[in-house]
Order: sequence, then C-alpha cells, then structure tokens
Amino acid sequence: MSTRPFTRHGAVRCAPLLLALVLSACANQSGDELRAQARDLAAKGDYKGAVITLKNATESDPHNAATRYLLARTYIETGDSLPAEKEARLAVREGYARAPAVAVLGRALILQGEFRKALELTADQAYEKDVLPVRADAFLALGERGKARDMFTQALRIDPGSAEAQIGLGRIAYLDGDVAAAHAHAARVLKAQPRSAEALMFEADLLRAEKRHDEAFATYDKVVAIVPQHRSAHIEKAYMAVGLGRYDLAQAELNAASRLAPGSVLVVYTQALLDYSRGRPEAARDSLHKVLRAAPEHMPSVLLAGAVSLKLGSDYLAEHHLRHYLEVHPDNVAARKMLATALLGTGHGQQAMGVLEPALKASGKDVELLSIAGQTHLQAGRFERAVDLFGQASALDPSSAGLRTSLGLSRLGQGDNTQAVRELLAATELDRGSAEAAVALIRTELQLEHLDGALRAAEALQRVQPSNAVAWELLGRAHAARREWAPARAAFQRALALAPSHYPAAAGLAQLALRDGASKEDGKRGAEAARRELLDFLEHNPRSVDAMTALSTLAAGQRQEQDATRWLQRAAALDPAAVGPAVNLIAQYLRTSQPEPALNLARTLQVANPENADLLDLLGKSQLANGLIKEALRSYKSLQAALPRSAQVLMQVAALQLLLGNPGQAEADLKGVLAMQPDFPSAQVELAEIHVRKGQPDLALIIAERMQRQHPRGAAGFQLQGDVLMAKRQPAEALAAYERAYALNPGSELVIKSDNALRQAGRADEAGQRLERWLAAHPDDLRALAYRAQTWMAAREFRRAAGQLEAVLARQPRNVVVRNNLALAYQELGDARALATAEAALKDAGEQADVMDTLAWILVGQGDTGRALPLLYKARALSPKARDIRFHLAAALDKAGEKAAARKELESLATGDMRFAQADDARKLLERLR
Repeated sequence: MSTRPFTRHGAVRCAPLLLALVLSACANQSGDELRAQARDLAAKGDYKGAVITLKNATESDPHNAATRYLLARTYIETGDSLPAEKEARLAVREGYARAPAVAVLGRALILQGEFRKALELTADQAYEKDVLPVRADAFLALGERGKARDMFTQALRIDPGSAEAQIGLGRIAYLDGDVAAAHAHAARVLKAQPRSAEALMFEADLLRAEKRHDEAFATYDKVVAIVPQHRSAHIEKAYMAVGLGRYDLAQAELNAASRLAPGSVLVVYTQALLDYSRGRPEAARDSLHKVLRAAPEHMPSVLLAGAVSLKLGSDYLAEHHLRHYLEVHPDNVAARKMLATALLGTGHGQQAMGVLEPALKASGKDVELLSIAGQTHLQAGRFERAVDLFGQASALDPSSAGLRTSLGLSRLGQGDNTQAVRELLAATELDRGSAEAAVALIRTELQLEHLDGALRAAEALQRVQPSNAVAWELLGRAHAARREWAPARAAFQRALALAPSHYPAAAGLAQLALRDGASKEDGKRGAEAARRELLDFLEHNPRSVDAMTALSTLAAGQRQEQDATRWLQRAAALDPAAVGPAVNLIAQYLRTSQPEPALNLARTLQVANPENADLLDLLGKSQLANGLIKEALRSYKSLQAALPRSAQVLMQVAALQLLLGNPGQAEADLKGVLAMQPDFPSAQVELAEIHVRKGQPDLALIIAERMQRQHPRGAAGFQLQGDVLMAKRQPAEALAAYERAYALNPGSELVIKSDNALRQAGRADEAGQRLERWLAAHPDDLRALAYRAQTWMAAREFRRAAGQLEAVLARQPRNVVVRNNLALAYQELGDARALATAEAALKDAGEQADVMDTLAWILVGQGDTGRALPLLYKARALSPKARDIRFHLAAALDKAGEKAAARKELESLATGDMRFAQADDARKLLERLR
C-alpha cells in the first residue's frame, strides 16, 4: 500500500501532428474556445497539449481566472505541483470561485508534502464539496485518521458519487486493518464508473499491499489500457518493481513516466529510490537534491535522503533529514533506527538513546532495534545496559554471531573478561565460515594480553580459512605480541603471498623492521628497512594510498619533511577528487608552514565536497594561516551549520569573532559552547576574560570557581582565578591562586604570573629569587628567559636585557615579542640597530598594534613624524584603549607642530585611567600645551 499522499491520476501524450494543429490554431481562437479545446484534450488524456493550449490562452488574456484555474487543475493531473500552486493562487487573485480554486491549491500543497499549509489555506472553505476531500487527505497524511474519516463521510453525503471520498474511506479502512472493506469501497466506485482510473489505481495499491503482485501489475496495466500513458500507473509499477528487485522493469516504467512528466517530484523520487536500491547512493542523492529543492516537505524524499546520507557516511546530514522526518512522523521506527545510527556515527550516543527509547517501549522484540540500542550504550560506556540489550536481542535471534560478538565486547567493557571471551568463542562457533567473530576474539585476547589465547584463536582461524590473508595477518600479530619475530614475519609474508594488496600485513612487516632497528639501537637503519618493506609493497600496489601515507609518516619521523610532503602529494594525485589523501596533504602543508598551497587545495576540494566537515575545518585553518580571518569565520560558520552540536566548532567561531573585534557575538557563541559542554575550559577562560573587559570581574570569578569544582585536580580554574584577581589589582590574593595552580601543574607560565604578582605586591626581590631558581633548574626555558629580560627592562637595566634578548632571538628568530622588546632596549641604549630591529619585527608581526607603536616611537625619537603618525593612527585604531599608544600619538602630533590635535588627544586620555608607564610624561606635556 503506498504511503504517499493521494493524488488524482491520468495522462495521455498527444501525437506530434495534433500538437502542431493545436499550436497553429491557437492564435485565432478566443479564450472560451481555447479552454474548451484544452478540456477536450485533457478528456482524451493529452494533458501536455492541454497545458500548451492554456498557456497560449494566458498569453492573450493573462487575467482570466477561468484559464488560470483550468491550467492549475491540468498541472495537478500531470503531477507538477509547483506550477499548479502558482496558477491556483493566480486564479484566486483574479476572482475565480474560491472553493474550487482553494481545493486545487490545497491539492498542489499536498503533492509537495505541505499538509498543514494546505489545511490553513482551505480553512475558510472547510465544508465545501470540492474542499472536503482535500482536507481529509491532508489530515490522513498527518495521521489524524478520525478527522479524515469524518470529512470523507461528509463529502459523500453532499456528493454520493464522489470517487475521491469513497477511495479515501477505503484507504482508512485499509489502515484500520479491514482489507475487505477497503476493496468494497473500490468496488462501489468501479460499479458506477468501470473505467475510473482512480478506483483502479486504488485497487492495484491494495493488491500490492497484500503482496498479490501479479494481480497488482495486471490492474495497473488496466489503467494504462484505459489511459495509455498514465503517469502514476507507471510510477506505481516502478515502485512495486523496486520492492521486488526487478530493477530493469522499474527503470523502464520510470522512463515512460518521465517522458510524460519530466521533472515530476514523484518520478524523480522513485528514480532516487531505484538508484539507492541498486547500490548507487550518489545518483540517488543528486535526484533527491532536485526533489527537496522543489518540495522540501515531501516526507518520503526526506526519509530517503536520510537513508542515502547515512549510506554515504554523511552522518550529520542524515541526522538533519531524519529529525525533520520524525517531526512529522514520530512513530516511524525505521526512521528512529536510522537516526540513532547517524548519532552513533557522530559520537552522540546519549542522544541516540533518547531517540530509541520511545520505540523500545512500543516494540521490545525488534532484534535490530535492540541491537542499535545496545550499540548506543556500548559507545557511551554503559556496559551493563548494553549487555542487557544485546542479551535480549541474542535470545530472540540465538543464531546471530554478530549479536554474540557485540555481547562479548559489552562484557569486555563491563570488566567481565572471562565471560567476554566465552561469548566471543560462542560467536566463532556459531559462524565458522565468517572471520568477523574470530577477528573480534583475537583482537580482544590481544587487548587483554591473553597472548596464548590470542595465538590459539588465530591458529584456529587460520586452520579453518587457510587461504584468508586476514587470518595469516592476525596470526602474525599474535606471534609478534609474544615476541616471536620469525614466525610473525613468516605469517605476514604468507598473508601478502595470498593477497598482495593486503596492506595491514605490509604494515606488520614494516613495524617488525622498525622494532629490529630499535633493538639494535640503530633507529636510522630500522627506518630504512621499514621504508624498503613499504616500497616493496608499493611496487606491487602502485596506487596504495595507505603505503604512501605510511612512507610520509616515516619520513616525517626522520625529519625529512620534503619527502613526507612528496609522498602525500603522490597519494593525492592518484585521485584528485578523493578527500582523504587531500586532507592529509593540506594538514601537512599547514604543519610545514606552506599556507598558500594548503588554501588552494582546500578551496578546490571544498567546492566539490561542500558538506565535508574535515575539509571545511581545514579550509578555515588554511584561510586563517593566510590571514583571511573573515573568510575563515565564514568557513567555520558553515562547519557549525553542518555540525550544530559540536562545541569545538562553535568555540572556533567564537575565537574568530574575538579576533575580528566582535566581543558581543563572541560572548553569545561562548555561552552556546558552554550550553553544549559546561566543562569546556578554553570557552570558560575566554568568557571570563570578556567579563573582565566589560568590568564584571565577579562574574569571571564565578566561572573560575566553577572550573575548580568541575576539575579539582586541574590547574586552569586556579590560574584563571589568579588572572581575574590581578585584573582587580589584588596581587596578594592572585599569588595564592597561582601557587595552588603551580602545585597542580608546575610550568613557566605560572612562574611568570607568580613573579608578576609578587612584583605588583611590592615583593620584587622575592620574585627575582624565585625566577632565578626556576631558570637554574630550567636553563633552556626561552619563555622564562625572555620574561627575565622584560623585568630587567622595567628596572632600566637595558644592556643586560638586550644581551638576554639577543640570546633568545638567536634560538627563536621569528619571535616577534622578543624582537620588539629588543628594539625598545636598543632605543633606550641609543643603539643604531633599534630602527632596523623594529622594522623587522613589524614585517613578521603584520598588523599588531604594540609592534607598530614601537617602530613609530623610535621614528618619533629620530624626528621622522611623517612615517610615525600613520603608524600611530593605525595602532590606535587597532587598540583604542592602549594608553601608551595614545600618549605616543599625542607626542608625535606635538613634535609635528599639530599642537591642538595633540592637546585634544591628551585631554581625552586624561579623562580615563592614567595608570600607565609614561603617565607623568603625558601630564607634563598636557600642562605645557595648555
């Protein structure tokens, strides 16, 4: 029985000669004559000719309501719901009788799956003869069977000969389980109208639902005999043929339907169903895109789109479609199973449990449902419940080795290792011909370090399946775990002899080579031996992406980055459209500071794979590496739309908002992150910093305390507390928080923060002693060395600081902060190298306000205000609250002779917080300018 909305059926293609006659005659005919001719063509089944005739009529008289109405009805007969909706709306607007016009409009919306909209638009004509069957169909599609029955009954009282109403009641009878009554309704119509295509179609649907396939085909053929090119009869035959696996017949029927109604939603949907059934999910996806663009509420297409996305591995897209479907059809168990599977694929096992719970309550004896539910609990680590569910499923299907395997893995997670192994052994006994259970057993034994058991299981699998390369490969792994290198190598070699393309065996040989080199304390020789194993495999399998990727990893491990990149380039070149190798190559480009080729490749691949989450992520990273922050934000917003429940992605969006100077939006995004994952540390820290900048430090302290409760053995909450207290100018209290953080996770960052707190608390000597003790124990801590130089600069020990900074810069030549501080130290020393050092820092830093300020201030000192002022204006725009930059701008303006502008800048500065290093100089300059 078809579950699609009821539609009126019928269509006959006109002969080319007749079409030519119609077209030639149209120019000289009136609107009435054209409509009469269109009715005559439609009566003969020539709906195409009728549409052409009526279109010509609308050209000569575009405001004729009767023509628009008749054209809308004709489109309904051809299944073209969108133009039908358009023409019906025009008929209403031009004043056609409202009841029949909105009935056609409602029918068009039902064809699109817009059932509620159909009810809304027909509400004011609810009890009119033409409208009642339409509203009844909409209610029936929404599952409101009682309302539908009442309306069909009322329609029959008004028009006892209504075929629509009789057939509607027949459909309800079938849904109620009364098949005889359903046939009786069809028979009543056929008795009065033996050639009724609608009644015959319904009768055929009933026969198909009863699995009386030959009779159903014969009845559909009767429809075609009456109306030779009946679109829906061909579609229904195709639909039934798909279900029976008669794919060639289905395609032939669809070809016939497509010739009659090219682009029809039902034709394209059924083609997608056929392609999916034939194992062509990509073709099915393309067809469904067309359907859902035209009719986004066509629920059968929404459900199929979910299934297709799941098949293609697009779990998030599958989730989107299946959630949409379940909003309309919440009782569909198949949709719930698929949605749960999609959620499992994205790691959202908890949500999958919630999706399955209603179905489990309603139907506790569905093996597949129990199995999927078991998987959700297994993934979530709820092993006890997983054992219970897999146990129930296994009791219902005791011969299923797969269920016993899952039960065994659940018991393994539960910690019941003995029973786990027993279940896996039982699974191997149930299905000796399949390697799946045996593989699970061997891997479990290896995981548990039951090395004797693993070897016994591997030997048993190898005896049963002596020609299976996987069996030999696992035997090799069992021997390797026992440190039996010679038999391990022999087993791997045997696996490759049986299946030269079985990469895991080659990987096993490469791992043995690396181990051999490590045991002889000659890692380089071991790496070269592993490389030879992989190259030998590649010689026999020149298109092996796995081998090339492994060779790249091996090269990177030897710090041969060019070779590592070259292998990944070769892998990507094998199939330029393949996503996996390209993702690895883009990541390598980014890792080796090659942002431009990374961006070019990411852009190319993303165009062809717009929904691929990995590519969107790498595109955003590549854009960010190239300084394209706004473009990166757009990419991550697209990624967030694809992964709406990913806290990590939304966190990236928030970070980019902060980079772009959008703290309000960043705050909203950070709160969104924490709504999804309340213990996301970086989001908590960023949100706290926003609160501090907004003058709300107490809110920031609440976040720090929450972090401490969530992670009592973590340092981040105490470190954040210290940072907030420093912002509140409470260095003694901040020091206590930093010391608690340091006790949990000692490191240079906390040493530096504690040092700063001590200095702010007036304990500079103690701070210096602590810093020296740290550096004595960690002499290569460049961050701490650079910080010590800053403390010397604060103490005006510029020569000492410059020497320290030069030493750090020699080891970190691209460290912008160190180079910038060195330029300041040179300036204070009167060293001519100050200007060149500042220019080099700015070249590396890009648009960084404090680095621009350093260069500009050196230029002011040299009297070059022409170069300095543009830099200072730009630095102030980038960092408008930086008081030292604003003072430098005022001083530069004064030196350039722009006294009024300098005074205005200083007066504005004086109204705010004047606690900064050169505050006294700023006050003196303002007094002089006044």
